[in-house]
Amino acid sequence: MLLTGLRGVGKTVLLNEIERLAKADDYRTVAIEAVEDKALGRLLAPYLRALLYELDRMAGVGDKVKRGLAVLRSFIGALKVTVDDVTYGLDIEPEKGAADSGDLEVDLPNVFVAVGEAAENRDTAVAILIDEIQYFSGKEFASLIMAMHKVQQRQLPVVLLGAGLPILPRLAGESKSYAERLFSFPDIGALSAPDAAKALQDPARAGGVAFEPAALDEIFRLTKGYPYFVQEWGYQSWNLADRSPITMQTIQKATGLVIPRLDHNFFRVRYDRLTPSEKRHLRAIAELGPGTHRTSDVAELLKAKITSLGPVRAKLIKKGMIYSPAYGELAFTVPLFDEFMVRAIPDFKP
Repeated sequence: MLLTGLRGVGKTVLLNEIERLAKADDYRTVAIEAVEDKALGRLLAPYLRALLYELDRMAGVGDKVKRGLAVLRSFIGALKVTVDDVTYGLDIEPEKGAADSGDLEVDLPNVFVAVGEAAENRDTAVAILIDEIQYFSGKEFASLIMAMHKVQQRQLPVVLLGAGLPILPRLAGESKSYAERLFSFPDIGALSAPDAAKALQDPARAGGVAFEPAALDEIFRLTKGYPYFVQEWGYQSWNLADRSPITMQTIQKATGLVIPRLDHNFFRVRYDRLTPSEKRHLRAIAELGPGTHRTSDVAELLKAKITSLGPVRAKLIKKGMIYSPAYGELAFTVPLFDEFMVRAIPDFKP
């Protein structure tokens, strides 16, 4: 399962909850967060090492677990210096010819099968959870899909649960055509008005406090139902309110605190990673208003050819700032980022 959605909709929270439920059902879990410019093998290897040693400590016949460690040792050796920091302590002879080709699409499926067989040998199951999965390269994503395909064919007790931006279904389909059959892609979006109200009202009522209906309507109008923003407005409103019910006036006061807080802690940390040309590109998208926009409209606004904007657009997609919902279209991955860009660059001149 690969959860998809914009920033701030709760994908990471859901992954954490899935991991908690998996552990409650006696799964062994591996939870990692993908980052830019860090290879999949380097990320996975130390966690799989710890997992296999955990399986090795369990009672029972351990041939499959020992083989899993040997295959992982071969995998690490094939990756050479990229993960030499995790070879220390893996004091076992590698299994030659297994996961040591240096080709991730060949080696990773063999590693996953060895891990699955080890788990099966111990009568347990493994859940691999990966956040920000869109940061993997095309080859890495394809290798991950192939590994899970091989695990599924062998009916081994390994599941993959990931989360990332809305481009995941397209990336998966481009990597391997059978990915659409292998994975489900639940879309995690904004809350409806009733659900946003419930998210605010239920914990407030537990504390003996109510919200006026108009106050709930105003928070939904400001947040568009995105959970992270609902949380921020709820937090500041709770702190500012001196009595129940929480009123529209309290929400208006809270807005004066929330906007600078979001600008500094949520939006600017992403904005500050951008080059001047990338900022200009995003400001042009923001100038067109909320929602999805055509690449040609952005080019027209910037008085540039579409082809000349390609490299900047590609970098922004790689950085996870924008995505393409459909061919020739662009949208922000961060809710309300268009409003922030207008505040950050108020004197924009196309």
